[in-house]
Amino acid sequence: MILAIDVGGTKMAAGLVSDDGTVAGSRRVATPQGAGAEELWKTLLALVEPFGPADAVGIGCGGPMLWPSGEVSPLNMPGWRGFPLRARLEAMYGEARIHNDAVCVAAAEHWRGAGQGSANMLGMVVSTGVGGGLVLGNRLIDGGTGNAGHIGHVVVEPDGPPCGCGGRGCLEAVARGPALVEWALAQGWKPGAAAPSRDAVPYEEDRAVTGRTLADDARAGDEVALAAFRRAGRALGLAITAATHLCDLDVVTIGGGLSQAGSLLFDPLHETLREHARMEFARRVKVVPAALGQDAGLVGAAALILAADRYA
Repeated sequence: MILAIDVGGTKMAAGLVSDDGTVAGSRRVATPQGAGAEELWKTLLALVEPFGPADAVGIGCGGPMLWPSGEVSPLNMPGWRGFPLRARLEAMYGEARIHNDAVCVAAAEHWRGAGQGSANMLGMVVSTGVGGGLVLGNRLIDGGTGNAGHIGHVVVEPDGPPCGCGGRGCLEAVARGPALVEWALAQGWKPGAAAPSRDAVPYEEDRAVTGRTLADDARAGDEVALAAFRRAGRALGLAITAATHLCDLDVVTIGGGLSQAGSLLFDPLHETLREHARMEFARRVKVVPAALGQDAGLVGAAALILAADRYA
């Protein structure tokens, strides 16, 4: 059994993973917000301590990071800047391998999920950010710094909104969940007005709202909410078209919280793909929901060890 760890700005997860990709006894804990380096490390230690010894550990962590050495500086975890995560875990377990969390999700979907059987795929996560990992010729492609497949920073609107990377019009700046909410609010969306629940409260401008609320209103017919998802789906379709033309992909899998909007996101995505992927080889690409759910990060982290011939 391999110990797998998935570190993110919202939660940390760990579990034991067998050589067939089955996750046993996973545990999750909230990532302490505003914590310093050692408090974050102690939180992780408390999470993994009940699992006891393991033969090796695979880690997925938000980026950026120095790869493969594994000094991590996750954008949404300011307490870790150049933190030697791989080295510390290697000292405990003897063998440790690490990669970007979205890359791990892509590896998981190729190994045991919706990308099984495809030699060439892009695995994407569309959530609070947009990330990805690339498998070509049945091997994970790392690139010069471990960042190959980072589709979130493909430009889809050259004059579009500013992105956290310093650029403008990146896919992430348009299609990540918080960007959809921000755009919809700017267009006059009143959260919950179209699909009020029994517990609905009057909308207040300083009240936090989520992509789930936006999706509920879109399903209820709110025109602004629907337009927000059409905009995101189109941006995803344009980026996937570019990736398909560049890499001759068989499959693209899409996971993450925003993917749960289903047809609201996938219908405009497929429409855009049909419009722009006109070359015969590109028209064969299949874009499908990811299959592994919340365990994908753990499965992919374990794949760095258990299927190292392809993913490490």
